[in-house]
Amino acid sequence: MFVDEVHIHVAAGHGGRGAMSFRREKFVPRGGPDGGDGGSGGSVYVTASPNLNTLLNFRYQKEFAAGRGGHGEGSKRTGRKGADIELEVPVGTVLYEQQGDDLVQIADLTAAGERVLLAKGGIGGRGNAQFATSTNRAPRRAEPGLPGEEKDLRLHLKLLADVGLVGFPNAGKSTVISRISAARPKIADYPFTTLSPNLGVVSLSGDRTFVVADVPGLIEGAHAGQGLGHRFLSHLERTKVLAHIVDVSSASGRDAVEDFDIITRELALFPGRDASGERLADKPVIVVGNKIDALDDPERLTRLEAHVRERGIPLFAVSAATGEGMAPLLEAIWRTLAARREGTTTEEPRHGTAVHGTAPADR
Repeated sequence: MFVDEVHIHVAAGHGGRGAMSFRREKFVPRGGPDGGDGGSGGSVYVTASPNLNTLLNFRYQKEFAAGRGGHGEGSKRTGRKGADIELEVPVGTVLYEQQGDDLVQIADLTAAGERVLLAKGGIGGRGNAQFATSTNRAPRRAEPGLPGEEKDLRLHLKLLADVGLVGFPNAGKSTVISRISAARPKIADYPFTTLSPNLGVVSLSGDRTFVVADVPGLIEGAHAGQGLGHRFLSHLERTKVLAHIVDVSSASGRDAVEDFDIITRELALFPGRDASGERLADKPVIVVGNKIDALDDPERLTRLEAHVRERGIPLFAVSAATGEGMAPLLEAIWRTLAARREGTTTEEPRHGTAVHGTAPADR
């Protein structure tokens, strides 16, 4: 089960109280105070783990508490330190703290092994031995331990993928990712077959690889949360390239040009930005005219090609079901992605061209 958003409560341990004690040993006159300090409470940490890809572990357990510090004892013995706890989350998790009615971002874990302190343990109280002075040789004072921090947190997972597949339900995104990678999402002929994002790794010749995210189908109003679109669109914030899958067949009963315009408008209206401030509408887009194997009216593809050419966007005509045209598409995605990684502009021609080709080898 894919879980990308949870709410949890974390509590650090309280510090132990200091001891009030006096030495009472035979042949030791006026032994004096010997109360030890309390131990500090345990803290709560979070670590980004490359072995996780969902927040499922937090779906049923939502309360996490570190150990409290031990109390001080006589003979100036300090109480034990409370045990820390370590929470593991997938790479790409963003943590927000609930402060009143506001959510404040406190961490964005984008690299494996990143570790952040969530709640600091309380400091142990001082025992009466700490308060002895030349004028107060028998202090009867000890401190209680300080409470540990407590926080209400929201954890939100944003997938770390190089390329994001977007489009209407049943445009063929799941078939595309299953064709180009080892991912095996559920594929069926009804809308919203895909209910959660899927990740796949694409391998090309020359040890070239990139990660693709198949985001559940979007509909008009997705930027405002229609069809859970707001949650799904947030998974595209970290991508570098968007592949817009458009169904050019007449099976859906929709118009390909209208579908393209609706999804483009939803991307433009989505307010999310990546770490550099880039919006979804600013990312490079490659349009993929899918299902040419079922194309009964060539005019549908011709109109879409002319429409995207006016906007300077490349178009590739493919059939994810048969593999036709997939090889040129993957090479174009790689060139665009490589240019983005190097911080240069892509050399991909900025005119819409329906490109056909042979299918890549099965992976």
